[in-house]
Amino acid sequence: MCYSAKVRAEYRAYVKEFGAILTLDEYVKEYWEQFGDEWIPKLPQAIRAWFDTPDTPEQTELREAITAWKGRTIAKTEQDLFAQVKRKADAERALQTKTTKKAQEDLRISTNKIGQFKTKLDDLKRSELKPRDARIYPGTLVPVIVWEDGRRVIRFMRYQCRLPGWTEAIERKFPGTYNARRDKLESSWAKLFGYRHGIILADAFYEHVLRHTLEQRPLGAGEAEEDVVLEFKPRGIGTMAVACLWNASPVPGRPDLLSFAAITDDPPPEVAEAGHDRCIIPIKRENIDAWLQPNVKDLAASYAILDDRERPYYEHEIAAAA
Repeated sequence: MCYSAKVRAEYRAYVKEFGAILTLDEYVKEYWEQFGDEWIPKLPQAIRAWFDTPDTPEQTELREAITAWKGRTIAKTEQDLFAQVKRKADAERALQTKTTKKAQEDLRISTNKIGQFKTKLDDLKRSELKPRDARIYPGTLVPVIVWEDGRRVIRFMRYQCRLPGWTEAIERKFPGTYNARRDKLESSWAKLFGYRHGIILADAFYEHVLRHTLEQRPLGAGEAEEDVVLEFKPRGIGTMAVACLWNASPVPGRPDLLSFAAITDDPPPEVAEAGHDRCIIPIKRENIDAWLQPNVKDLAASYAILDDRERPYYEHEIAAAA
């Protein structure tokens, strides 16, 4: 399953290269009012940077909200870091006197948390972007291109689709709906396939594989399985327009929850040989409008678009730490 991808971070790519429109005023209304501060950390850092240069009073207010959130989060993280530094020092002093399980655990946990908090503070304080700032994971808010009122429109949606008729409680029982298998489109995904199609723009995708499978060898005697994350980059096509399905789920007392899943299929040989059994589907640019305007009475046309996909060679390497 495609558990992560690197989304296209430049706003101009959505507007100039793909002709999609984002009205930031609508964004403020739909997401800021819906989620308050909780939506801000769900945006990849590279996407938050879209709002660094506001053009309207509403956009300025949005930038100020992000800045205020950063300030509060930095202050809270510094407090948490200080608490863990003290916890580590207390554990080290205790261990000098007597070795106890509690002191050992406090030392281990505090050391790990100190590293996590320092990384978080670095991310919050720096202004330059890093490649990992564009990665998405289940639960992330992602710019998705859909068709509305005769044009391509950007809507921010959660990466993990809540299927029609599902409640939040049902969703928790089925957490894998960030991907939609091609061979399940007319069963598990029948209420969305042919109705609500979208695309996300991505430069790469990531998969978990076993190291011995990647290296095409059996496990050695006494060797434990080791999980590694591979980054797959398409050669020769640039940005991928990844086929997706999306939904708008009613939420009591709030605007609809917009969410999506990427469609996956059997992998090309180079992805299979690297140890993974699924792959996203990049749609050809000339087929985007037809994909975004499906006809449920002509599912064959949608399947034809998925089959007439871009077929790049996917180069892979072990991904850098996220």
